[in-house]
Amino acid sequence: MRQQHKQEMKLRRRNIALTVAYDGTNYNGFQWQSPPHVAVQNILEERLEKIFGDKIELAAAGRTDSGVHAFGQVVNFFTDGRIDVEKIPIAASCVLPADIVVREAREVDKNFSALHSAKSKIYLYRILRDAASNPFVNRFAWHIFRPLDADAMNDALKILIGTHDYSSFKAAGGAPNMNPVRTIFASELFEEKIFGGNCLTIKIHASGFLYHMARNIVTLVVAVGRKKITLDEFQKIFDARDRSLVPATAPAQGLCLQKVFY
Repeated sequence: MRQQHKQEMKLRRRNIALTVAYDGTNYNGFQWQSPPHVAVQNILEERLEKIFGDKIELAAAGRTDSGVHAFGQVVNFFTDGRIDVEKIPIAASCVLPADIVVREAREVDKNFSALHSAKSKIYLYRILRDAASNPFVNRFAWHIFRPLDADAMNDALKILIGTHDYSSFKAAGGAPNMNPVRTIFASELFEEKIFGGNCLTIKIHASGFLYHMARNIVTLVVAVGRKKITLDEFQKIFDARDRSLVPATAPAQGLCLQKVFY
């Protein structure tokens, strides 16, 4: 939602919140982009206008990066459109491309903001473990066929739990002067099978995430799993609050915004 239009938008009768899922492969992230670049927000705003009959400007819980996916992204917008909320997902399916889906719609209080009202988020990161790639999983996982020590990776993830300064995992390019202190409530690794593919899935539930924080955590946890660094070295890098000590950011396609809590 454009800041200069916020007060004007809030004069409209309704505040609608949507839970949205999307395959981020073909988009330049979620946040609106100037043409010729296309982001998920560009498509949603353009197509929702056909349903509601007025100019749509969205606020979103998270600005997922290019190639990152979402199952539980939350957006809100103000409208004078009269369509019943229970009809919105079906109507949206008629105007949206197949890789963007409105899973749920509800009318919310005028003061609700998908961004500012969020209390915490869960991100999942999937790693495909099979020797051969899998055409049904490749778009949604990082394929690592070399051995990984899953127990050591889980031990590394436990180190991150609590309220800490996560500067070691903050990439350049995020919002300036953002407080690097966050709370990670849970951080774990588990196995799952997706379309026959054997995956290791990293789940992180936190109060919020810095720019590229989830993917940078994955990078360092994988370094532990590949025995490139020890758990003691992981702890020292975490404590150093120095992004330059963390290897290159994990690929975008493994990451998914799973759920936002309010």
